[in-house]
Amino acid sequence: MRALQVVTTTGPSDLVVNDVPEPTPGPDDVLVEVHRVGVSFPDLLLSRGEYQMKPEPPFSLGVDVAGTVVSAPEASGFQPGQRVAACIGWGGAQERVAAPAMFTFALPDQTSYDEGAALPMNYLTAEFALHERGGLREGETVLVHGAAGGLGTATIQVAKGMGARVIGVVSTEAKKATALSAGADDVVLLEGFKDAVKELTGGQGVDVVADIVGGPAFTDSLRSLATQGRLLVLGFASGAGIPEVKVNRLLLNNVDVRGVGWGAFAMLRPGYMQEQWARLVPMIEAGHVAPPIGEVYDLDGFGRALVDMDERRTLGKSVVRVRD
Repeated sequence: MRALQVVTTTGPSDLVVNDVPEPTPGPDDVLVEVHRVGVSFPDLLLSRGEYQMKPEPPFSLGVDVAGTVVSAPEASGFQPGQRVAACIGWGGAQERVAAPAMFTFALPDQTSYDEGAALPMNYLTAEFALHERGGLREGETVLVHGAAGGLGTATIQVAKGMGARVIGVVSTEAKKATALSAGADDVVLLEGFKDAVKELTGGQGVDVVADIVGGPAFTDSLRSLATQGRLLVLGFASGAGIPEVKVNRLLLNNVDVRGVGWGAFAMLRPGYMQEQWARLVPMIEAGHVAPPIGEVYDLDGFGRALVDMDERRTLGKSVVRVRD
């Protein structure tokens, strides 16, 4: 079967499509015929050997997959032919994959394979950030950095599904439309966002900041928090370095900075991802969660998709087509 592989950890330009043996599922695995693979930031890091998990080359990329069940353990509840999505550490960018049943999810009828491949990692991360770490309450206001990207649009939609007002932050005028179409109530430019947020909130500030980008905007994000606000650190996509916190700022307005490490938390707690999925499904059925799909690439275009992500050209969630 075909698989998109990292043979040498020299980056996305050196990815290759190889023929590899079909996987043999373990007793707790669902064998999935893959239709679509989501393109995620960990894929970029894995291609360079920079991720916290370091599989030995050659290995396949691909964290999020959507497809149909070939076989499944009887106790899993999955049936052959059923449409599913799954989230794995790597290895999804191939024609078949063996995914642990506890990381596999039934797709609602209205959800396409493209959308299914966009859901698991980004939306479960957003749900964990806002629900578990942010303690988001209905009626609060959330500021989302990187609001036009895959994780940014996911965070917008989950926040809306939880009853929040959402202000998106984007780097260019061209990205505003993506954030608005994802459901943001307002969208502002990164340059000058602190003053814009102050005006939009009547000087009160926001209750939660979801910071996917990091970099020099971090201090202004702290300044944008209302009393007892929470700044959630989801990543450093800007590549501008890891910001530091002067803790006296936390005292001034009784605010928190909270790390969001979804994978390390969820993968060590059997059943937790299924609980998260159960909270997402009503949001999907209500129309709050509908992943904006950006460009769809062929399997041999996975490397180009990662370059586009690295150079911040990506809008919404990029998806790779494995089969029609």
